[in-house]
Amino acid sequence: MLIGEVARRSGVSARMLRHYDALGLVRPTGRTGGGYREYSDDDIRRIFHVESLRSLGLSLQEVGRALDDPGFAPSKLVDDLIRRTRERIAAETALLTRLSRIDAAEPAGWEDVLHVVALLQALGSESAGKRQRAALASVSSPSPASPASPSSPSSPSSPASSAPPAEEVSVPVEALVEAALSETDPHVAGALRWALAQSGDDGLVLLAEGLRSPAAAVRRRAVRSVTEIPGGKATTLLRGALTDSDIVVRRCAALALGARGVADAVPTLVAMVVDGANDVDAADALRTLANGPMRADGPASADRIATALVDRLARRAAGSSVRRRLTQALAEIPGATADRTLAELSHDEDRAVALTAAYVLTLRGARQDDGRP
Repeated sequence: MLIGEVARRSGVSARMLRHYDALGLVRPTGRTGGGYREYSDDDIRRIFHVESLRSLGLSLQEVGRALDDPGFAPSKLVDDLIRRTRERIAAETALLTRLSRIDAAEPAGWEDVLHVVALLQALGSESAGKRQRAALASVSSPSPASPASPSSPSSPSSPASSAPPAEEVSVPVEALVEAALSETDPHVAGALRWALAQSGDDGLVLLAEGLRSPAAAVRRRAVRSVTEIPGGKATTLLRGALTDSDIVVRRCAALALGARGVADAVPTLVAMVVDGANDVDAADALRTLANGPMRADGPASADRIATALVDRLARRAAGSSVRRRLTQALAEIPGATADRTLAELSHDEDRAVALTAAYVLTLRGARQDDGRP
C-alpha cells in the first residue's frame, strides 16, 4: 500500500509517516519499481501501535523503546505518565480557576486584569506580610487605571476629566474564602476575615462548604470567618456549628451566638465556664444573653441561664476551681435564682467561693439601692 493510501486509511498524514520513517519508527518494508514507499500489513499494524501509545502521552522516543526493547517494562513509564498527567491537570485547573476569578472581577480593561492578577499572586505569596497587605487591599481596591485620585486631581479642562471613572476592582470572594480556609498565620487570617466581612453574605455559601470539610482545622477557620459576618444567614450557619464534632468549632460558634443573643448557645457557654475554656468570654456572653432584649426566636432568660449554672454547681464533680468559675459567672446574671444561689454560696466550704459570692451579693444590693438593674 502506497503512502497516500496509508495516510487516507490510518488518519496519519503523509508528512508524519515520512517523519516516522526518518526516525526509524515505522519504515515501510517495500519500495515500488518507481522508488515509492510501500507499506505491508505489519507496517500498518505498527503505525496503529505507534498512534495508540502516543495517545497515552508517550514521546516518539518512548514509543520506539516500548515497541523495540524486549526488556522494556511499561509499569514505571505508566506511573510516570500518571504523575505528569496529574501535574498537568492541576496546572490547567489552577489556570482555569485564576481566569474564572479574573472574569468574576469584571475588569474594564487590561490594567484592571493586571491589578487583579497582582492581588491573586500576592494572596498566594510565601510572605505573610504580602498576603496580609493583599487581603487588606482586596476589597474594592481602586484600579491603577483610575483617572482621578485625591493626590492627583484633574482640572475641569483636562481630557481625563471627561472620561468616566474606572470601576473599583475587587478580588473575587471565592479567592478570599480559599485563602481564609488555608491561612495559618493569625495576622493574615484576621485580615482575610475582615475582607470577607466586607463582602457581606457573598462568601457564606463557600464558607458553609468549609464547615462541612472533613478537616477540623478547615472547619475552625470557616467558623471564625462566619463569626465576622453579620446577619441571619451567618447566624444560621453558626447554629449548625454548635453540633460540630470538633469542640473548638462549637465553642467559637457559641461565643458568637451569645453575642448575637441566640439562646441555643447557652449549654455550650455554660460548659465552657465549667471547663475553664475561654470561661471569661463565655461568662460575658451569658451576661449579654441574660440582660439582652426579649427575642421572638426564643430568648435566653436570666433564670434559664442561672438554672443551667446552678445545675452544674450541684454535680459532685464540680471541684473548687469549677465552683469559683460558676460563682463568677452567676455574678452578672440577674434574677431571683441567681440571688438565691449566691446567698447559699456565701456559706460555701470553699473560702474563695464564699468570699466571691458574698462580695457579689454586696454589689448587687448596692445596685438595687441605687435603682440600677
